[in-house]
Amino acid sequence: MFFRQNNPILDGFSWVIRKWATAHFSVVEDSLATGKNNLVDLLEPVINDLGYELLTVEYSATGNQSLLRVYIDSPAGINVDDCARTSREVSAILDVNDPVSGKYLLEVSSPGADRPLVKAEHFERVIGERIKVKMKFPVMGRQRFTGKLQQLDGSTLVLDVDNEAYDLPLEDVEKANLVAEF
Repeated sequence: MFFRQNNPILDGFSWVIRKWATAHFSVVEDSLATGKNNLVDLLEPVINDLGYELLTVEYSATGNQSLLRVYIDSPAGINVDDCARTSREVSAILDVNDPVSGKYLLEVSSPGADRPLVKAEHFERVIGERIKVKMKFPVMGRQRFTGKLQQLDGSTLVLDVDNEAYDLPLEDVEKANLVAEF
């Protein structure tokens, strides 16, 4: 903090700035999460009807460039034709419903070797594998973990990092990926 602790005027101003920033960024985070959930709700039935699973949706905006990335998967794997077919269907749905404001580039992709892990069933499929996890909040003093997923115990990931077990609440996972081993 840039303000001296013992100055009541500046401390009050600091409090106002912190409160504004906390409220402002919470609203932004909440609206992004709501927007992502709305996109998933909109796209998942269409993608499932095509015979694929919607893994996750990512949206990033940089200046006037926006990217909407949709990850799909299937037990048989994903090829370029699958992505093209899904892109056509998703594009039509997005044109009709217009859930994303402004111009954006739509990208439909396979998950790749470092596939994103979002749902509990994604984690269940990779028990025994190495994963990388970023938490929303620190757990035992850290937010980033890379280790072997031992189990999914209800809504808790049990991760072995250098022979130490960490219990990570699934609802507090910000991002998780399978670690590609070659």
